[in-house]
Amino acid sequence: MPAPPPPPLHRVPRRPHAWLLAALVAHGLVAWLWWRAGWTWGLAALVGLHLAFVWGTLRPGSRLFGPVLRRLPAGSPEVWLTIDDGPSDDTPAILDLLDAHAARATFFLVGARAEARPALVREIAARGHGIGNHSQRHPQARFWALGPAAMRREILECQATLARITGRAPRWFRAVVGHANPFVHAPLREAGLARVAWSARGYDAVESDPVRIAQRVARGLAPGAIVLLHEGAPHGRSVEAVAEVLRAVEAAGYRAALPPD
Repeated sequence: MPAPPPPPLHRVPRRPHAWLLAALVAHGLVAWLWWRAGWTWGLAALVGLHLAFVWGTLRPGSRLFGPVLRRLPAGSPEVWLTIDDGPSDDTPAILDLLDAHAARATFFLVGARAEARPALVREIAARGHGIGNHSQRHPQARFWALGPAAMRREILECQATLARITGRAPRWFRAVVGHANPFVHAPLREAGLARVAWSARGYDAVESDPVRIAQRVARGLAPGAIVLLHEGAPHGRSVEAVAEVLRAVEAAGYRAALPPD
């Protein structure tokens, strides 16, 4: 009997509101426990339930509210390099680095920044790299707490912005800081987007030492790893960090490639 086909990589949320039914059922069970066992057990269960919701929102790889791709299937020695927060002043130099290493990456772009630098967005696409949706305004401090209307605007406005600039709508979405609350998945379904997390990171948005960044990334390298990097970091060393990580990827015997489209 032939083996079943592997699950698709690009998984658009199918039931983005299923969490609401689950939440109602769970709160009903908490109310029943409170009534039968008393307020001590009921309160403990209520706190535990709400902590689970917080964990599902703040943990980048959590699938509590919907599907998320955390790594590619292990196969050939390839990794998926992803670069967040552009376009920026660093973009041209990073593109040259990727060309020099025969590497491909997906740039998760912020819509408002793309509107300010449309030529850079088109250059990313022209050089054969992927472009993903990383919200319209990148509300880093409050993305996790956005309500349904604000979340929809952030995702769909960015989708429209990038499609208008490149002529092609993105297929992948990365949540800001990786935080995805229950309201993320409905607009993802509407736009045909699949959410991407990561399996290797160097904390390069805050860490300024390229060597330490590359060492952290190297510890997470494996066939199919999704590598998280940034451009335009406040410390000003993003280009150096990308260069060091590309060297580490090659030294470990991997190449940076895009997932199947």
